Amino acid sequence: MKLVTFTHNNQTRVGAVIEGTIVDSKNRPEIPSGMIEFLAAGAHALETMQRHIDSGLERIALTAVKLEAPVPRPGKYLGISLNYADHIAETGRDKPEYPTFFTKQSTCVIAHGDAIYRPKVSDKLDYEGELAFVIGKRCRHVPVEKAPQVIAGFTIANDVSVRDWQFRSPTFTLGKSFDTAGPLGPWIVTSDEISDPHNLNLKTWVDNDKRQDSNTRHMIFNCYEMVAYLSQAMTLEPGDIIATGTPGGVGVKMTPRGYMKPGQIVRVEIEGIGTLTNNVIEEPDNLAIY
Repeated sequence: MKLVTFTHNNQTRVGAVIEGTIVDSKNRPEIPSGMIEFLAAGAHALETMQRHIDSGLERIALTAVKLEAPVPRPGKYLGISLNYADHIAETGRDKPEYPTFFTKQSTCVIAHGDAIYRPKVSDKLDYEGELAFVIGKRCRHVPVEKAPQVIAGFTIANDVSVRDWQFRSPTFTLGKSFDTAGPLGPWIVTSDEISDPHNLNLKTWVDNDKRQDSNTRHMIFNCYEMVAYLSQAMTLEPGDIIATGTPGGVGVKMTPRGYMKPGQIVRVEIEGIGTLTNNVIEEPDNLAIY
């Protein structure tokens, strides 16, 4: 099942994508309208949505809706750094002994098709194509072998990074959290449709230039190990996003630098999920709020 958050006629709700259409939940009050609430409802919500899909009713053309980020405002958005050997090699750093996580503030999240802003304060705007997984169940102290049970599904992330601001803090938070630095989508593919999340091809293009070409089997710490590690420290909750790291080929390590520029389009494609596409523009002048 491909779960989406979408807007149609100024109303935002959860649906499912089937063959170029959205299965609309508008007239199904038993289906929660928000993705976090939908995921928290667990198997009951999924079974209800599946029955709605099977009915063949209430379809909207995918082209007639605005796709939002699958989880528009996750409670937690965590990313792991240095999780692919080739990315570690290009940074010149040592292989980590344990997973190292940073936080992306939830206000950075945007959808497939939304614009990434090159900020006024930096031109060092970089891409990082990544597999992300979505927590589906409130959990703590999850053993590795039980971790698949708490993952609702998988989506695509572009861990956009403002490199000079990233290294102003040892936690990376500022440089990872600029507004629009969190493209997610276009949907969540439920776990039952991804037989092995650790064997998916991942590619990133800037315009027609393929910058990243790897496979999730090259991750050092896999998704289940990440769940086990994080849940030793904190309660994970439905809708939390964990981005699983990027392979080699990031712009900061290219010669000359391959930073994203206004007018360019960045695409991240992951096998079995789809393609996340965003254009790059200059940060607008009218965003000041005070």
